[in-house]
Amino acid sequence: MLCFLCLIDLFTSASQVRVTIRFFTNLREITGKREEAVELTKGTTVDELIQFLSREYGEKFTSYLYDEKTGVHGYLQILVNGESITTLQEFKTELKDGDTLAIIPPVGGG
Repeated sequence: MLCFLCLIDLFTSASQVRVTIRFFTNLREITGKREEAVELTKGTTVDELIQFLSREYGEKFTSYLYDEKTGVHGYLQILVNGESITTLQEFKTELKDGDTLAIIPPVGGG
């Protein structure tokens, strides 16, 4: 006989994905974290995750990421598992269980 609560737990975990977000430089200061793991609904996109993070971390986070006219600042690199979202489905890229999303600021050198 199957346990009803076990079935609920199995269904819930099957509809959720765990994603790690890595923060660098200014975002690390804004969030106070190097990285964070979040539980998301299966099918959540990069865009939806970024919107969630903006609500979670407020105005400083949002203004660092977004330009009022064009959306996410073009100089930021957003990677999923080390691959630029520009080579995937951009902001419509669906996140999968175990994915790592990194928001990379521009790097200067000289």
